[in-house]
Amino acid sequence: MLQKDYEKYYVPAQSRWPFVGACALFLMAVGAGNLVMEHSKGGIGNSKYLLAVGSAILIVMLVGWFRNQIQESMTGMHCAQLGRSYRQGMAWFIFSEVMFFVAFFGALFYARVISVPWLGGASNNQMTNEVLWPSFQAIWPLLETPDGTKTEQMGWFGLPLINTIILLVSSVTCHMAHVALEANKRGTLKAWLGLTVLLGCTFLFLQVEEYIHAYTEMGLTLQSGVYGNTFFMLTGFHGFHVTIGTLILFIMLLRIMKGHFSPENHFAFQAGSWYWHFVDVVWVMLFFFVYIL
Repeated sequence: MLQKDYEKYYVPAQSRWPFVGACALFLMAVGAGNLVMEHSKGGIGNSKYLLAVGSAILIVMLVGWFRNQIQESMTGMHCAQLGRSYRQGMAWFIFSEVMFFVAFFGALFYARVISVPWLGGASNNQMTNEVLWPSFQAIWPLLETPDGTKTEQMGWFGLPLINTIILLVSSVTCHMAHVALEANKRGTLKAWLGLTVLLGCTFLFLQVEEYIHAYTEMGLTLQSGVYGNTFFMLTGFHGFHVTIGTLILFIMLLRIMKGHFSPENHFAFQAGSWYWHFVDVVWVMLFFFVYIL
């Protein structure tokens, strides 16, 4: 086989960033763990500084590593095979995120379909009901805890519905931005992508408003039994993913303003759009199973 038949594959030099990232994650883990322990004892010590230092180092690592990646891409060091590797890596990452949410939806399913009926005496578990909670009624959501604390159900109408519409529209605007990039319409690309980032920020703002309303007026908190736990676990982790997705798209917008990407070479933008569509799909499922059913 002739030499020209072989495809060049760029192998980067040794990098310090993985080591820096590992140190940052270690500091964050130790700081967060100790912070939780200190908070459970009624105070907050110096662990918050350890967590802050770890977070700062992580940000430095991400900026430095991504800068190196961007420089390699812009100088033509990457090849088609590396692009295929990136696509496979992003696909596996999104698959891992799917499994992440499957676990939490599974916890919700177990609580609603198995645990709650068992506590109510279903499936020959009458003794369980009489011993653990004789007055328990197997209904969902559970609006009263064993100690008598009561809460309210978060309805689907209002802010949740508005946020659903916002995310669905943002998925369309993100797709339109991708179409504009492939057509090399830079002005249209900036407009659609900027609107997508704005919609993501609006979603996060309204979710904060929803949480404030839940805590101050509905009595719906993390201490509100299994309903409060699953509600904030699912919506909170999704909100975290929306934050990450919005940040990714904002960085893509900054790169586009600097003249990066072309119709032939724009995988970073494509990966960000994949992630955003994934976040939107998760919210639709969450809206249906958490708010409506």
